[in-house]
Amino acid sequence: MSDQPSDPSTPPRFRRWEQRTEVPLFVASLFFLLGYAVRILVPDRTQPWRDLGTPLVVATWLLFAADYAVRIRLSGQGLRFLRTHWLDTVVLVLPLLRPLRLIRVYTAVQRQREQPRLSLYARVISYAGMTALLLGFSAALAVYDQERVAPGATIRTFGDAAWWACATLTTVGYGDVAPVTPGGRTVAVGLMVCGLALLGAVTGSFSSWLVQVFTREDEKRPPERG
Repeated sequence: MSDQPSDPSTPPRFRRWEQRTEVPLFVASLFFLLGYAVRILVPDRTQPWRDLGTPLVVATWLLFAADYAVRIRLSGQGLRFLRTHWLDTVVLVLPLLRPLRLIRVYTAVQRQREQPRLSLYARVISYAGMTALLLGFSAALAVYDQERVAPGATIRTFGDAAWWACATLTTVGYGDVAPVTPGGRTVAVGLMVCGLALLGAVTGSFSSWLVQVFTREDEKRPPERG
């Protein structure tokens, strides 16, 4: 994902590759999340379903790595690609963050249509909602994996992890459950940052929509006679 996707200096082959692969890669990211969830949630004694999780995770990650290598080659930037497309690098190292690319999926699909089906405000809220849902689920899985057997942990079940993810994403922070391991706290920091960004986007869009509605109402109202 380029920080400037409409940059005219981007090679045409790179743009075509990006547009053609965004949706398939998003589907692959859902399979990655499915495989990761199977590894975490399915009991050890459940066979052969639990054994399918690891091959699915590895196969989809290799697909992400192959796509990353192709992007570097098509961009013609060499190692500069790591800086100019930093989000691509982040989600390759941490595939659970791939929901952050959701907006690129919509953009790739929308290029095939003349006009967006949703208004700007509806799109922002939809992006934020879907991203929050996928990131929250991913974070709950990661924290549960880190915390479930840790001494003194308060997150012992996936339900605890899901409750914690909801409280963290919404910036409520009840404090009844919290990660105690270094890995769990690292996930928590990332989720806090994403939660603030998503909440700010939704709040700002909703406020702007209200201002726009009230402005239109004021314009329609006949002037008062003195």
